[in-house]
Amino acid sequence: MLNFELSSEQKMLRDMAHDFAENEIKPVAAHYDENDEYPWPVIQKAQELGLFSVNIPEEYGGPGMSLLEEVILTEELAWGCSGIETALMLNSLAALPITIAGSEEQKQKYLTRMAEGTMGAYCVTEPGAGSDVAGIKLSAERKGDRYVLNGTKIWITNGPVADLFVVFARTNKEDRYGGLSAFIVEREWGVTTGQHLPKMGQRAAWASEVFFEEVEVPVENRLGPEGAGFMIAMKVFDSSRPAVSAAAVGVARRAFEEASEYAKTRIAFGKPIIAKQAIGFKLADMAINIEAGRLLAHKAAWLLDNGHRNTTLAAYAKAFCADMTMKITTEAVQVFGGYGYSREYPVEKLMRDAKIFQIYEGTSEIQRHIIAREISKS
Repeated sequence: MLNFELSSEQKMLRDMAHDFAENEIKPVAAHYDENDEYPWPVIQKAQELGLFSVNIPEEYGGPGMSLLEEVILTEELAWGCSGIETALMLNSLAALPITIAGSEEQKQKYLTRMAEGTMGAYCVTEPGAGSDVAGIKLSAERKGDRYVLNGTKIWITNGPVADLFVVFARTNKEDRYGGLSAFIVEREWGVTTGQHLPKMGQRAAWASEVFFEEVEVPVENRLGPEGAGFMIAMKVFDSSRPAVSAAAVGVARRAFEEASEYAKTRIAFGKPIIAKQAIGFKLADMAINIEAGRLLAHKAAWLLDNGHRNTTLAAYAKAFCADMTMKITTEAVQVFGGYGYSREYPVEKLMRDAKIFQIYEGTSEIQRHIIAREISKS
């Protein structure tokens, strides 16, 4: 029997997350965007409330949230500011490959540290390998009981502040897909990072280049068997894309709410502009698409939580929500007219923040490629 009602615990989580976004994130969102600062005070408050490293199981000191709970949480935090939300949730992303493929010893050592506040980063993207994960060139050469890593990653969120890096590297140059492996790498082993890169939006989530020059990593820090890296990365996407989709819903919802309130008070031609069909229909379409996006994100999360393959639904959710939030934030600016183009109003920031959803965690084009591939199999 279908039931779309959230449980009492899920409603409590949603309400707590919204209160946190309302009181701790929203008031400072413009400051961190304008000053390009990292939101350490917000991170610390989130840690105190258990809104950090949320997917780490309880036995390793984390809250142990399900993916659906993470999705509910993420929408609310992104409603406040998706840049701060991204900075907050990066530990959850970095923890995923360890949870998926780590040994018990690795989980005890590293998930526990991350649950306690150690910052992590997830290192896949390279200057020549973004959507094409199998194009990774950063090398990991086995030398006795260690691997030696050489190469560069780019656009690594939380790179400048991380102490742990989950790194995907090439251990076999001849095998495109089976030649990738994943490693847990500590900064103190010689990892260096560049300055955080200037970005259009989500400026509170710092991203940088990460450099590996003769960085030695113990064999016991490899995740899973050698050559398992590509499959680990694909499993991570199945978990991360529903959460990213929910963040896009949060941004779209915030833009819709801002536009709706403005349309009720802005008078033109003797009436509030919400009474004009051109504006009312825009808002109606926003509401429809936000609801549809939320349902896709929730279903993709529910499938994985209940042991079902969710690759196609995760791609549905990511493609739809990314494109939807870009359209809704653009329309919100349009509703505000000239004021929407001003930094005095939040819709300008929301529009800038929205664009990245069509790019990271797999571009909208890649999601359609995945969907088309799955259709061809059926």
